[in-house]
Amino acid sequence: MFQTPPAPLRLRLDSAALTANWRWLAERSGAARCGAAVKADGYGLGAAGVVERLAAAGCRDFFVATWGEAVQIADAAAGLSVAVLHGVRDEDMATARAMPVRPVLATPEQVRRWRDAGGGACDVMVDTGMNRLGVSAADIAAGLLDGLAIDTLMSHLACADEDVPLNAAQRSVFAALAGRTAARRLSLANSAGICLGADYAFDLTRPGLALYGGVPRGEAAGAIRQVVTPEAQILQRRRIGPGDPVGYNSTFVADRPMELAVVNLGYADGYLRGFSGTGAARAGDARLPVIGRVSMDLTTFCVDDAPELAEGDWLAIDFDLPTAAAQSGQSQYELLTVLGRRYRRLWG
Repeated sequence: MFQTPPAPLRLRLDSAALTANWRWLAERSGAARCGAAVKADGYGLGAAGVVERLAAAGCRDFFVATWGEAVQIADAAAGLSVAVLHGVRDEDMATARAMPVRPVLATPEQVRRWRDAGGGACDVMVDTGMNRLGVSAADIAAGLLDGLAIDTLMSHLACADEDVPLNAAQRSVFAALAGRTAARRLSLANSAGICLGADYAFDLTRPGLALYGGVPRGEAAGAIRQVVTPEAQILQRRRIGPGDPVGYNSTFVADRPMELAVVNLGYADGYLRGFSGTGAARAGDARLPVIGRVSMDLTTFCVDDAPELAEGDWLAIDFDLPTAAAQSGQSQYELLTVLGRRYRRLWG
């Protein structure tokens, strides 16, 4: 067997920031319980590690997208409430019947499938205006959910990060469903929905982005802390002169002598081409800008202001999510969930 050496990429993950973000969201949720969306491998951080830390902080409700994701957190989430947001397909039934995990039934066919298999505890997604997943209010009025053992009736806000009339409209449609099913809890608000105020909290909130350092609305600015800092190892330090190009397509040409560091990081690792010429790294107080085009596995930084850096040293990549989103043109969600498998994930 060959020994795998440590990766030249790592994610520094801040446990204290993660739990502080959840506590802030829980406080904003008022009397409602505050859960956690840990789909997409905990938004790229590693779902099992996220569940362990949030459970220790008091979180008891977790949401994944698929049954494969439910299996991945089974040990970390033992004894906790777990729901699978994408419901249950024929291919999922054996796993769904074997696990103490609830499907979030989202179509009449899923409801029939679950009922025909013997039923049991479930959640239900109702569409209130997003026109994505969910049964309709008319389905509920027609008795589609009668007899189901529903733990949580939920819906999802389409535009909670904006101040638009649809937010209040969806809330009103959802509130009108109270008492119309056997559900013991109602859940509507994601991270941005929590920021909209107590009227959107109902019985259970389901934050995702803000747990991981994303700022969904202005109300969260200054309160939500950064959780993720990518770090990359320097493969080469080199000097270039005036007129020398850097990287693919020579998109950058030096106008003076410059010191560069080439690091083991690129768009295959989720450091996307949108950071070309806009992103930066840090070495102490020095800001080190990206020079030239980000490629698949390599990115070049100007290190004129960090003369101490040498081959084998590490750079901390600027990754404050609102700032990084503005630099790259990608959403905060995308920047988290595209973080690749080549990182070592190091919780501190």
